[in-house]
Amino acid sequence: MTPEQMRDASLLELFSLEAEAQTQVLSAGLLALERNPTQADQLESCMRAAHSLKGAARIVGIDSGVSVAHVMEDCLVSAQEGRLLLRPEHIDALLQGTDLLMRIATPANAPQPSDIEAYVALMASLLDPSTPPAAFVAPPMAELQLEAPPVFEPAPAPIIETPVEASEPAPRKSKRTTEGGERVLRVTAERLNSLLDLSSKSLVETQRLKPHLATMQRLKRMQNNGLRALENLNVHLKEHALSLEALEALEDARRLLAESQQLLSEKNAELDEFAWQASQRAQVLYDTALACRMRPFADVLTGQVRMVRDLGRSLGKQVRLEIEGEKTQVDRDVLEKLEAPLTHLLRNAVDHGIETPQQRLLNGKPEEGLIRLRASHQAGLLVLELSDDGNGVDLEKVRRSIVERQLSPAETAAQLSEEELLTFLFLPGFSLRDTVTEVSGRGVGLDAVQHMVRQLRGAVVLEQTAGEGSRFHLEVPLTLSVVRSLVVEVGEEAYAFPLAHIERMCDLAPEDIVQVEGRQHFWHEGQHVGLVAASQLLNRPASQNSGETLKVVVIRERDAVYGVAVERFIGERTLVVLPLDERLGKVQDISAGALLDDGSVVLIVDVEDMLRSVDKLLNTGRLERIARHGNQAAEAARKRVLVVDDSLTVRELQRKLLLNRGYDVAVAVDGMDGWNALRSEDFDLLITDIDMPRMDGIELVTLLRRDNRLQSLPVMVVSYKDREEDRRRGLDAGADYYLAKASFHDDALLDAVVELIGGARA
Repeated sequence: MTPEQMRDASLLELFSLEAEAQTQVLSAGLLALERNPTQADQLESCMRAAHSLKGAARIVGIDSGVSVAHVMEDCLVSAQEGRLLLRPEHIDALLQGTDLLMRIATPANAPQPSDIEAYVALMASLLDPSTPPAAFVAPPMAELQLEAPPVFEPAPAPIIETPVEASEPAPRKSKRTTEGGERVLRVTAERLNSLLDLSSKSLVETQRLKPHLATMQRLKRMQNNGLRALENLNVHLKEHALSLEALEALEDARRLLAESQQLLSEKNAELDEFAWQASQRAQVLYDTALACRMRPFADVLTGQVRMVRDLGRSLGKQVRLEIEGEKTQVDRDVLEKLEAPLTHLLRNAVDHGIETPQQRLLNGKPEEGLIRLRASHQAGLLVLELSDDGNGVDLEKVRRSIVERQLSPAETAAQLSEEELLTFLFLPGFSLRDTVTEVSGRGVGLDAVQHMVRQLRGAVVLEQTAGEGSRFHLEVPLTLSVVRSLVVEVGEEAYAFPLAHIERMCDLAPEDIVQVEGRQHFWHEGQHVGLVAASQLLNRPASQNSGETLKVVVIRERDAVYGVAVERFIGERTLVVLPLDERLGKVQDISAGALLDDGSVVLIVDVEDMLRSVDKLLNTGRLERIARHGNQAAEAARKRVLVVDDSLTVRELQRKLLLNRGYDVAVAVDGMDGWNALRSEDFDLLITDIDMPRMDGIELVTLLRRDNRLQSLPVMVVSYKDREEDRRRGLDAGADYYLAKASFHDDALLDAVVELIGGARA
């Protein structure tokens, strides 16, 4: 590349950067002028932006940019001088020019010369009514974006811009400034993540000085006690005649001990000061590194005001977007993932929510519809509220759509509440549009929004008031690299529950735990909440804690609510998320790891995965009961039976019979599932079918008899096959009892169980 080419490349990049900044000024100013065409400050800023772009394009040698910016400047100057009143068609044309300038600054998307000529002719016709109007066919960028629904895919790690205070001037091509005048440099996301990781580890390392300081203080006290003991010994020995050598040795020992104590005291003070300074600097380093990841919420709103305006005009509606909290700081990764769902919700509000001007006038509303988007921080979360003053959701139309799509019988749909009806809007493929348009009707809707919000460990709720509008309430973490968590102890190990999924913490007294349908529950906010042991979910040893109360974390994911019993509440912590090694794959019930202040490892719980694990335990009947202190011995004495059968009906029948007789029952859906249960838990009896997928009953019994630990376990075979050869085959494999389902009845099964292992309690 020649020096001239290098110079041109640098100038083109500078022009691209300036075009990006100035077109944003133009877009914001033109949208403001559409509401108030005579607003002097906005006319001035738009004119200056167009003038700057014209000059920049002339310097770089881009004639098309000069032509477009020149006619835009002429239009704005005419408006400034009062010779022209900006009407919607002028604003449309100026916005089209803004898009053209951005395309001109992007070589890969540069417009054709015919597009430039058509645009210049269009502007000429608007400025001089005597000139025949020209047809401008190049579509604006905002309209191009409406041809396809937003794609909900994670973006690659970007290059982000980080404010810096540099003593040396940066290269020209990387020099940019923020609104506050700070210079920015381009930094790759990987390097920033590495910096945050190193700073968090540095913060943890400084905390390790605290126990060392405590030990040094203890040593100082021990030396002080030793010195006092030596002084006392010296007093007692004065009554005895000692040689001069002994007295000198005693005095030397006392002096050396005093000097060492003085030196230790001085060094302790220095170390304490160093530890404090190091911890403060490490905290500042970590906070600064974390702040570099944070970007203003406005970064995700680029072009959204324009998009709402253009989409409304294409649908024959007047719509305005108002934004609050644009400077709210959010992690860049969260911002990237929020852009697509926010775009869809805004499009949804324009298309479904806001009525046409004629309908709004009939309803006593102003012609222009209003959409409000508010961003704020609340309890470590980013809270977004997107509301419109439209017509709300037609609940009866939702009800009819539910029945038409056979999602619910008509009788049930008629009884659904408003909240229940609105939840159907989040189902995949659900749409209230009868026909597919460029904007709606594809069924790729709120389910995609909900999916992305869940990926961010957040939640979305829809509320509406008929005739007055709808409101979406979104809550997501401010950052994905740091999570506020409740750290608990389970099986003498630390685990962290993200606060976003915790309803509350509570201490349950034994009398607060009740039995409902054979399962443990407690009363919480007017409903029975199932109680599960964290030790069973996380495969940790059961707690031996004999405290008066049970420590419970109430977790929620949408409609699923459970109480998880833990051993101890350690406290609330802000944890730096450390992803697990990819070679581990997906670890059940765990999302990531972190380090506590003392350097110890804590695993962060995947609450959604944990709730799925609870459902699986409930469906297989393996959910263990939590012993209540007064009944611990009695609970432990209940005999356990494992029922293995691939038929849900037979499995549940046997389980209920045995439960009603007082046995503790677990179930498995086939031989393989049963074999895994036998190896991980203790049972007093196995009841199994023969014909099952993956592993049949004969194979299961054969494996059991070969296992040294399980070979003495009593086995009952319950099978449809009642032939003698089948009975003999089961008994030969090692079964102790064979019961045919053809002659099966309640007493026969229970009598056989009693014959094999006795009553339900030891």
